[in-house]
Amino acid sequence: MTEARYLDDATRLTFEATVESVRGTDRVVLDQTYFYPTGGGQPHDTGTLSTADTTWTVREVQKRDRIEHVVAGDAPEPGTTVTGRIDADRRRAHMRYHTAQHLLSAVLLDEFDAETTGNQLYADHAHLDCAYERFDDDDLQTIESRLNDLVASDLPVRWYTLDRDDAEATLDAERTRLDLLPDSIREVRIVEIGDEDDPFDRTACAGTHVQSTGEIGSVVVTGRTTQGSSHERVDFVLE
Repeated sequence: MTEARYLDDATRLTFEATVESVRGTDRVVLDQTYFYPTGGGQPHDTGTLSTADTTWTVREVQKRDRIEHVVAGDAPEPGTTVTGRIDADRRRAHMRYHTAQHLLSAVLLDEFDAETTGNQLYADHAHLDCAYERFDDDDLQTIESRLNDLVASDLPVRWYTLDRDDAEATLDAERTRLDLLPDSIREVRIVEIGDEDDPFDRTACAGTHVQSTGEIGSVVVTGRTTQGSSHERVDFVLE
């Protein structure tokens, strides 16, 4: 079983691992990995696996019953020791966008009582869906200004795990969205932004994040679209 290390240290971009098994001809299962698999609105990492004389491009990472690294060409043999190298620019972009999405969710809840219903981020843009009838141009300007104020405040970002029963008993269910997690998940990873005693946002999340909001950079809200009855999509980019 692969030891998933990508949430232990999101800044770790190089590691060594052993090939446990190969599925088909191109799906590599390692004994440990820092590659992030697609999930929770965050895309997978890309990069390479290599030995002294061969390099395999990691095109995709999927989490099924195990974490599979889809490589170009025939995979390395089981038992091979490989060095994993993660595309730093892509990982960094996902970290910035994911933390920005948390800020956006909190701003929408505070300013408009609009609960997040979905999100998708990429390396160069992102969008968030929420339960709200219709934003106008003034609303979008308010959202953008609030986001950039929070970035300028350079709030700390931290994460930790809690027993699910403890989390449900002590945390704000509306913000943490614990109800969206399968009952089988009994340990919850919590991401907090802001002061420890009174955080601006506290959310259950298994994604990678920057360590402070100042690392996000300027946020530009690029528009909105209607997503069915009483739902809006907000699009944004980071500069």
